[in-house]
Amino acid sequence: MTCASALERALWNAVLTAEGGWIELGARSLVMEHALLRGRAAHPVIVGDDVLIGPHAHVNGARLGAGSFVATGAAIYPGAVLAPGVEVRINAVVQVNSYLAGETVVPIGWVAVGNPAELLPPERHSEIWAIQRELDFPGTVYGVPRGTSARELMTGQSEWFGAHREDTLLDP
Repeated sequence: MTCASALERALWNAVLTAEGGWIELGARSLVMEHALLRGRAAHPVIVGDDVLIGPHAHVNGARLGAGSFVATGAAIYPGAVLAPGVEVRINAVVQVNSYLAGETVVPIGWVAVGNPAELLPPERHSEIWAIQRELDFPGTVYGVPRGTSARELMTGQSEWFGAHREDTLLDP
């Protein structure tokens, strides 16, 4: 199997979608099965060279530096920036608009939040929230102010995703 066909096979079961934005994959970077990369107009996905994105990972509008590693089930939110060599381990989260310096390791299940990011275990939710509250999650991810009603938010999201109603599934 050639390198190109191995990459093509890995991407067959991944979802790459550019919702008004774009996605760039660096040389020798690999997106494993059932991962999601979502480029956005204000936050493209830019993946440097030699990056591994593991199965079931979620990279949404983020920049991943060369040599980064995103493990199984990790989630990286819009506006996040990973400098070269960052490791985001299994089920870890990098919150919106957070910055991780090079060679940082986010432990299994932990949360990286802030600019520069602090690394916190999930049981320290009040500390995570104190930082995250100022990072504008609803504005960054949904384009609405905090406090927008669920009805208004979901109407907008339904319309946004509904734009794909007529899309055709391509069989690799």
